[in-house]
Amino acid sequence: MRLRVVPLLLALCLAPITHAAAQPTPAHAGTPPSEKYKAQKPDQELRRLLREIDQRQLSATVQKLVSFGTRHTLSSQTDPVRGIGAATQWVYQQLQSYAAASGGQMTVELQSFVQPVTSNIPTPTVITNVLARLRGSQSPARTYLVSAHIDTRVTDVLNFDADQPGADDDASGVAVVLELARVMAGRVPEATIVFAVVAGQEQGNVGSTFLATQLKATAVDLQGMFTNDIVGSSTAQDGTRDAREIRLFTEGVPTAETPADANLRRAAGGEDDGSSRQLARFVKSVAENDETDMTVWLINRRDRMLRTGDQVSFLNQGFPAARFTEPNENFAHEHQDTLVQNGVQLGDLVSFLDFTYLTRVARVNAAAIWSLAVGPGTPKNLQLSAVPPSNMTNLSWDPGGEPDLVGYEVVWREMDDADWTHVVPVGNLTTVSFPFFPKDNFLVGVRAVDRAGHHSPVAYPKVVAQ
Repeated sequence: MRLRVVPLLLALCLAPITHAAAQPTPAHAGTPPSEKYKAQKPDQELRRLLREIDQRQLSATVQKLVSFGTRHTLSSQTDPVRGIGAATQWVYQQLQSYAAASGGQMTVELQSFVQPVTSNIPTPTVITNVLARLRGSQSPARTYLVSAHIDTRVTDVLNFDADQPGADDDASGVAVVLELARVMAGRVPEATIVFAVVAGQEQGNVGSTFLATQLKATAVDLQGMFTNDIVGSSTAQDGTRDAREIRLFTEGVPTAETPADANLRRAAGGEDDGSSRQLARFVKSVAENDETDMTVWLINRRDRMLRTGDQVSFLNQGFPAARFTEPNENFAHEHQDTLVQNGVQLGDLVSFLDFTYLTRVARVNAAAIWSLAVGPGTPKNLQLSAVPPSNMTNLSWDPGGEPDLVGYEVVWREMDDADWTHVVPVGNLTTVSFPFFPKDNFLVGVRAVDRAGHHSPVAYPKVVAQ
């Protein structure tokens, strides 16, 4: 049931006392008494999980994927030792072995379809994704997905005969996904996690497009998606090394937003506050800690210039999605056919990777996906009333359904701040009014909080004129 509008002071009195003392009111007039916005520290369970991520497992997975010689989408699907078919079966078997330890919580499937002819696929071709689902215990409909692509290519995207081991692009990403599945299989998240190894990325994101379309068609409540694509090297082409940073690409105004909604967002100053951008801010808040020893570098672009990864397939369907990529992409290592032609052995190509770095990347992913899956969902249908013209800020949203939900927090920041800076606990309400907080001067959002102190990503309001 939606509660009536309440003044700010009453809301603060009803809120659970779980935060630090209020910070001094900023210089601008009209800002409410607030607490400082803080990163969410890892709890003991997350710390144990992060410490279980094994560098040796990551290295072994990359070595095995490289051993198939090629994983090109058009390569053999029947050869038992070489090609996309053999590699896909091996990934499927690995995930099945992890699922066996889950007590039935994790299930694994092969998702196959026939891709019609495109400019990069000359004949109708069977594409196969491998999916492992770890069912949530409290909110199984709420879903988060982490992915990587299994296929490889050389410079000529239609050359499927050449050796193309794809150690960094993207055996490194597949290794991350498999390792997350391994360490999480024996655990029980509150929401569902999908571990996806998709095919056909180099041919135009065809595997992820099919997967995202299926999820949309079946109305899956996918509240966050990450792809790991080229995440295994800490060294740039010029030798520069950056072993403690990972890029996270996100769009601002959602790709799938209607023109009318996009105009409302621009009118509200929310070009930097789409759901994917909020997902990235959440990742930074939960994944930068002493266990990961990493910095999440937020890149405010949908992807690298003139290029796309599998996250775009999900953005096209309206899902929040983001791409992890190493900070200094080494294009000489990416397709690797030039290196092979110059006499570099396939096994030696793995030596270009930094497995200590890849382990940190896996921990960043684990901190992000696990924090999402054990915390509350993002508040839905958040609205900011724009009428009548006034210096009030009136917010309303739908109640969440998690059994351990204890309330909500309104977050706000100055117009020129890159991230949220202040928090106002408002208790377990779904409507709140700030009488002297001018909505024209600040950006506001709402996040949910559970009994254990886990936060959701921030929801940004839709402006309503009624």
